[in-house]
Amino acid sequence: MGDVAEDKASFYANAEDYWREVPATVDGMLGGYGSISNVDINGSKAFLKKFLGEGDGRTGTGCALDCGAGIGRITKRLLLPLFRTVDLVDVTKEFLDKARSYLGEDSKRVGNYFCCGLQEFVPEAGRYDVIWIQWVIGHLTDDHLVEFLRRCQRALRPNGLVVIKDNVAYEGVVPDDVDSSVCRDLDIVRRLVGRAGLRVVHEEQQQNFPKEIYQVHTLALR
Repeated sequence: MGDVAEDKASFYANAEDYWREVPATVDGMLGGYGSISNVDINGSKAFLKKFLGEGDGRTGTGCALDCGAGIGRITKRLLLPLFRTVDLVDVTKEFLDKARSYLGEDSKRVGNYFCCGLQEFVPEAGRYDVIWIQWVIGHLTDDHLVEFLRRCQRALRPNGLVVIKDNVAYEGVVPDDVDSSVCRDLDIVRRLVGRAGLRVVHEEQQQNFPKEIYQVHTLALR
Protein backbone atom coordinates (compact mmCIF):
# COMPACT_ATOMS: atom_id res chain seq x y z
CA MET A 1 0.00 0.00 0.00
CA GLY A 2 2.88 2.36 0.80
CA ASP A 3 4.26 1.82 -2.71
CA VAL A 4 0.92 2.79 -4.25
CA ALA A 5 0.78 5.98 -2.19
CA GLU A 6 4.39 6.75 -3.09
CA ASP A 7 3.70 6.13 -6.79
CA LYS A 8 0.68 8.45 -6.65
CA ALA A 9 2.71 11.12 -4.89
CA SER A 10 5.45 11.01 -7.54
CA PHE A 11 2.84 10.85 -10.35
CA TYR A 12 1.45 14.21 -9.18
CA ALA A 13 4.76 15.77 -8.13
CA ASN A 14 6.39 14.96 -11.50
CA ALA A 15 3.46 16.53 -13.36
CA GLU A 16 3.71 19.69 -11.24
CA ASP A 17 7.45 19.85 -11.97
CA TYR A 18 6.78 19.45 -15.72
CA TRP A 19 4.16 22.23 -15.89
CA ARG A 20 6.29 24.57 -13.80
CA GLU A 21 8.80 24.62 -16.69
CA VAL A 22 6.20 25.19 -19.43
CA PRO A 23 5.95 28.75 -20.83
CA ALA A 24 2.78 30.59 -19.74
CA THR A 25 1.60 31.05 -23.33
CA VAL A 26 -1.15 29.55 -25.51
CA ASP A 27 1.52 27.52 -27.32
CA GLY A 28 2.80 26.28 -23.96
CA MET A 29 -0.70 25.30 -22.83
CA LEU A 30 -1.17 23.32 -26.06
CA GLY A 31 2.17 21.53 -26.04
CA GLY A 32 3.48 23.40 -29.07
CA TYR A 33 0.20 23.06 -31.00
CA GLY A 34 -0.99 26.65 -30.50
CA SER A 35 -2.22 26.65 -34.10
CA ILE A 36 -5.13 24.32 -33.19
CA SER A 37 -6.63 26.76 -30.66
CA ASN A 38 -9.22 28.30 -33.02
CA VAL A 39 -10.44 24.93 -34.30
CA ASP A 40 -10.61 23.65 -30.74
CA ILE A 41 -12.59 26.63 -29.42
CA ASN A 42 -15.03 26.64 -32.35
CA GLY A 43 -15.72 22.93 -31.88
CA SER A 44 -16.27 23.41 -28.15
CA LYS A 45 -18.58 26.37 -28.69
CA ALA A 46 -20.77 24.44 -31.14
CA PHE A 47 -20.87 21.52 -28.68
CA LEU A 48 -21.89 23.69 -25.70
CA LYS A 49 -24.52 25.65 -27.60
CA LYS A 50 -26.51 22.43 -28.05
CA PHE A 51 -27.32 22.63 -24.32
CA LEU A 52 -27.32 26.29 -23.28
CA GLY A 53 -30.34 28.57 -23.17
CA GLU A 54 -33.66 29.36 -21.54
CA GLY A 55 -36.45 26.88 -21.11
CA ASP A 56 -37.17 23.40 -19.91
CA GLY A 57 -34.14 21.18 -19.48
CA ARG A 58 -31.71 23.77 -20.89
CA THR A 59 -28.41 24.47 -19.16
CA GLY A 60 -28.06 27.93 -17.60
CA THR A 61 -25.37 30.49 -18.35
CA GLY A 62 -24.71 31.86 -14.88
CA CYS A 63 -21.42 30.30 -13.79
CA ALA A 64 -18.83 27.92 -15.26
CA LEU A 65 -15.70 26.27 -13.88
CA ASP A 66 -12.57 25.85 -16.03
CA CYS A 67 -10.58 22.84 -14.71
CA GLY A 68 -6.85 22.71 -15.45
CA ALA A 69 -7.36 26.24 -16.72
CA GLY A 70 -3.71 27.17 -17.23
CA ILE A 71 -3.47 30.82 -18.31
CA GLY A 72 -7.19 30.91 -19.13
CA ARG A 73 -7.22 30.13 -22.87
CA ILE A 74 -10.60 28.35 -22.61
CA THR A 75 -11.96 30.83 -20.08
CA LYS A 76 -11.16 33.75 -22.41
CA ARG A 77 -12.29 32.29 -25.72
CA LEU A 78 -15.08 29.86 -24.77
CA LEU A 79 -16.49 30.34 -21.29
CA LEU A 80 -16.49 34.10 -20.62
CA PRO A 81 -18.34 34.83 -23.90
CA LEU A 82 -21.08 32.39 -22.83
CA PHE A 83 -21.28 32.67 -19.01
CA ARG A 84 -21.69 35.61 -16.63
CA THR A 85 -19.04 34.34 -14.21
CA VAL A 86 -16.17 31.87 -14.58
CA ASP A 87 -13.95 30.29 -11.92
CA LEU A 88 -10.51 28.89 -12.79
CA VAL A 89 -8.68 26.05 -11.07
CA ASP A 90 -5.10 25.02 -11.86
CA VAL A 91 -2.22 23.49 -9.94
CA THR A 92 0.37 25.96 -11.31
CA LYS A 93 0.34 29.34 -9.55
CA GLU A 94 2.39 31.01 -12.30
CA PHE A 95 -0.29 30.18 -14.88
CA LEU A 96 -3.07 31.66 -12.74
CA ASP A 97 -0.96 34.78 -12.15
CA LYS A 98 -0.56 35.12 -15.92
CA ALA A 99 -4.31 34.54 -16.43
CA ARG A 100 -5.12 37.81 -14.67
CA SER A 101 -3.34 39.82 -17.36
CA TYR A 102 -4.12 37.43 -20.26
CA LEU A 103 -7.86 37.75 -19.63
CA GLY A 104 -7.62 41.55 -19.70
CA GLU A 105 -10.80 43.54 -19.15
CA ASP A 106 -12.89 40.35 -18.91
CA SER A 107 -11.00 39.25 -15.80
CA LYS A 108 -13.48 41.30 -13.74
CA ARG A 109 -16.04 38.56 -14.44
CA VAL A 110 -13.79 35.87 -12.97
CA GLY A 111 -15.17 34.79 -9.62
CA ASN A 112 -12.25 32.82 -8.21
CA TYR A 113 -8.74 31.66 -9.07
CA PHE A 114 -8.19 28.38 -7.23
CA CYS A 115 -4.60 27.11 -7.09
CA CYS A 116 -5.08 23.41 -6.42
CA GLY A 117 -4.68 19.97 -7.98
CA LEU A 118 -8.00 18.46 -9.08
CA GLN A 119 -7.34 15.39 -6.92
CA GLU A 120 -7.77 17.69 -3.90
CA PHE A 121 -10.14 20.33 -5.25
CA VAL A 122 -13.68 20.47 -3.85
CA PRO A 123 -15.96 22.68 -5.97
CA GLU A 124 -18.73 24.51 -4.13
CA ALA A 125 -21.98 22.54 -4.07
CA GLY A 126 -24.66 23.82 -6.44
CA ARG A 127 -22.55 26.65 -7.91
CA TYR A 128 -21.93 25.71 -11.55
CA ASP A 129 -24.00 25.41 -14.71
CA VAL A 130 -21.04 23.90 -16.59
CA ILE A 131 -17.83 22.33 -15.33
CA TRP A 132 -15.37 22.16 -18.25
CA ILE A 133 -12.53 19.63 -17.89
CA GLN A 134 -10.18 19.72 -20.89
CA TRP A 135 -6.83 18.00 -21.41
CA VAL A 136 -6.37 17.27 -17.73
CA ILE A 137 -8.07 13.96 -16.77
CA GLY A 138 -4.84 12.16 -17.72
CA HIS A 139 -3.22 13.82 -14.72
CA LEU A 140 -5.59 12.03 -12.32
CA THR A 141 -5.44 8.40 -11.20
CA ASP A 142 -8.58 6.36 -11.90
CA ASP A 143 -9.79 6.58 -8.30
CA HIS A 144 -9.10 10.30 -8.05
CA LEU A 145 -10.87 10.95 -11.35
CA VAL A 146 -13.96 9.06 -10.15
CA GLU A 147 -13.94 10.95 -6.84
CA PHE A 148 -13.45 14.28 -8.58
CA LEU A 149 -16.36 13.63 -10.96
CA ARG A 150 -18.58 12.80 -7.99
CA ARG A 151 -17.66 16.13 -6.40
CA CYS A 152 -18.38 17.86 -9.73
CA GLN A 153 -21.84 16.31 -9.88
CA ARG A 154 -22.64 17.77 -6.45
CA ALA A 155 -21.37 21.16 -7.63
CA LEU A 156 -23.86 21.40 -10.52
CA ARG A 157 -26.93 23.61 -10.65
CA PRO A 158 -30.19 22.10 -11.99
CA ASN A 159 -29.70 20.95 -15.62
CA GLY A 160 -25.96 21.53 -15.20
CA LEU A 161 -23.33 19.66 -17.20
CA VAL A 162 -19.87 18.25 -16.65
CA VAL A 163 -17.92 18.28 -19.93
CA ILE A 164 -14.77 16.24 -20.50
CA LYS A 165 -12.74 17.03 -23.62
CA ASP A 166 -9.58 15.01 -23.96
CA ASN A 167 -7.28 12.81 -25.98
CA VAL A 168 -8.36 9.17 -26.21
CA ALA A 169 -6.05 6.22 -26.78
CA TYR A 170 -6.87 3.56 -29.39
CA GLU A 171 -6.71 0.80 -26.81
CA GLY A 172 -6.02 0.57 -23.10
CA VAL A 173 -3.98 3.10 -21.14
CA VAL A 174 -0.92 4.80 -22.62
CA PRO A 175 1.44 6.43 -20.08
CA ASP A 176 3.36 9.60 -20.92
CA ASP A 177 6.49 9.84 -18.81
CA VAL A 178 7.34 13.31 -20.12
CA ASP A 179 4.44 15.15 -18.42
CA SER A 180 3.52 12.33 -15.99
CA SER A 181 0.07 11.59 -17.37
CA VAL A 182 -1.92 8.79 -18.98
CA CYS A 183 -4.15 8.61 -22.03
CA ARG A 184 -7.12 6.25 -21.67
CA ASP A 185 -9.25 4.69 -24.37
CA LEU A 186 -12.91 5.75 -24.66
CA ASP A 187 -14.31 2.59 -23.08
CA ILE A 188 -12.20 3.14 -19.97
CA VAL A 189 -13.25 6.79 -19.74
CA ARG A 190 -16.92 5.81 -20.07
CA ARG A 191 -16.48 3.14 -17.39
CA LEU A 192 -14.93 5.64 -14.95
CA VAL A 193 -17.74 8.10 -15.68
CA GLY A 194 -20.24 5.36 -14.84
CA ARG A 195 -18.41 4.55 -11.61
CA ALA A 196 -18.82 8.19 -10.62
CA GLY A 197 -22.59 7.88 -11.04
CA LEU A 198 -22.75 10.06 -14.16
CA ARG A 199 -24.05 9.20 -17.61
CA VAL A 200 -22.92 10.37 -21.03
CA VAL A 201 -25.74 12.43 -22.56
CA HIS A 202 -23.84 13.46 -25.71
CA GLU A 203 -20.50 12.67 -27.27
CA GLU A 204 -18.57 13.99 -30.29
CA GLN A 205 -15.16 13.62 -31.85
CA GLN A 206 -13.35 16.90 -32.49
CA GLN A 207 -12.75 17.30 -36.22
CA ASN A 208 -9.90 18.95 -38.16
CA PHE A 209 -7.09 18.34 -35.69
CA PRO A 210 -3.62 17.28 -36.94
CA LYS A 211 -3.46 13.61 -37.92
CA GLU A 212 -0.41 12.94 -35.74
CA ILE A 213 -2.12 13.67 -32.42
CA TYR A 214 -4.53 11.42 -30.54
CA GLN A 215 -8.21 11.61 -31.38
CA VAL A 216 -9.97 14.11 -29.13
CA HIS A 217 -13.48 13.40 -27.87
CA THR A 218 -15.93 15.62 -25.99
CA LEU A 219 -18.39 14.05 -23.56
CA ALA A 220 -21.30 15.83 -21.85
CA LEU A 221 -22.16 14.21 -18.52
CA ARG A 222 -24.99 14.48 -16.01
